[in-house]
Amino acid sequence: MNNDIDNFISNIINDNSYQDIGNGIMLTNREIEVLKRYDIDYKSSNNLKELIFKIEDILNDTDIVFEDLEEVQMSISERDYYENTNK
Repeated sequence: MNNDIDNFISNIINDNSYQDIGNGIMLTNREIEVLKRYDIDYKSSNNLKELIFKIEDILNDTDIVFEDLEEVQMSISERDYYENTNK
């Protein structure tokens, strides 16, 4: 049982670890996994706003709800707001 808890905690930490994908963009492992699932070329984005637009294009092109992709879009949007808004 202890091993299961350790694995669970390790997976959470790993999913939330940030990776620098270039151009000053940091994404979590979870975000990268979801973007790959939807074949979104996140590495070619020049900034977070460009990546957000790529995600929105997919979300707007279908009537299907992609909850995981919507969560990633919200997370990246919040990060973009806090990183790029003059306070």
